[in-house]
Parts: sequence; structure tokens; C-alpha cells
Amino acid sequence: MFLTIPTLMTWTRIVAIPLIVGVFYLNIAPADRNLIATAMFVVFAATDWLDGFLARKLNQTSSFGAFLDPVADKFLVCASLLVLVHLQRADVFVALIIIGHEIAISALREWMALIGATKSVAVHMLGKVKTTVQMVAIPFLLFDGLLFGAINTHVWGTWLIWISAILTVWSMIYYLQKAIPEIRARTK
Repeated sequence: MFLTIPTLMTWTRIVAIPLIVGVFYLNIAPADRNLIATAMFVVFAATDWLDGFLARKLNQTSSFGAFLDPVADKFLVCASLLVLVHLQRADVFVALIIIGHEIAISALREWMALIGATKSVAVHMLGKVKTTVQMVAIPFLLFDGLLFGAINTHVWGTWLIWISAILTVWSMIYYLQKAIPEIRARTK
């Protein structure tokens, strides 16, 4: 099921990456670049919820869609973080924590699948909270200005991305605590 509506929506998050990066190379006012990139990120990030909803509603769930959905999310978040580091709006340490976590947890989930213990690293509420905080922090940092003339998105985005980094470490510890007993039991 490569070409269902939900899967096509998931693909849009991957296609969005060069578009969001490319905005920052346009010869337009910085505030306009920020606004366009922010709007694009929000729209494409919203497809994460929408593609899952449509897959269930239209009975178009698939193992390929289940694989591609988190990959698309990780690509979008990691690419956006790299843009923010390049623009000096996010600390490289935060990006390393978040990107490192995504690589490590993906590898851990793959390993756990190989040994038949996927339930021990199933998505937890802590991971969902971390993702939500990231999905608010990133557009705030992309916007990098005053929202509604009152909200300094750079300040709020900076706080939120650091909170996200803390939640990222916490969730990594949580997943490792769940996985280590399974790994020990199955690799003896």
C-alpha cells in the first residue's frame, strides 16, 4: 500500500525537508523566510496526526505506513534541528541529544524486534510528551520573532527545546530500563 492517501501524506513530510531548508536560501526578508518556514513546518507536522486518522478511518493501515510514519517524523525533526543549529537558534548540544536519541532508540527497537521483545520498547506517554514539546519548540524557533506582538518565540522556543532535550534523556533512560532485562533474558 505505497500509494494510499495516508501514505502519500506521510511522504509529504519527507518531501517537505528540502522545501523548508530551501526557504532560508530565498532572497526575501528574513521575517518572511521565518514565517514561510514556520507555516510549512506546522502544516507538514500536522499531517502526522492526519495520516494516522485517515489510515484508520479509511481502513488503509499498512505495515509500510507503520514503518514510514516514524521515519518521516524523525527526518522532519532532525532536518529542522540542523537548520536551527545552522541559524544559531538552537544549541548543537540539544541537537546531538535529540538526534542521538532518535538513532539509538530506532536501533534499540530494531534489535528488540529481532529478539521478539518489541513490547518492551513500545511508544510510551513520555515519548509522546517529548514529541509534543519538540513540535511546539521547533516552529517557535523557526519563527524567531514576536508572535501576536507579545510572545517572544525565540525565548519560549529555546526553553521548550531544552525541556525537550531533558525529556529526551529521560525517555531514553526509560526505554533502556525496559529493554535491558529483555536483552539479558534473551541473549544468555
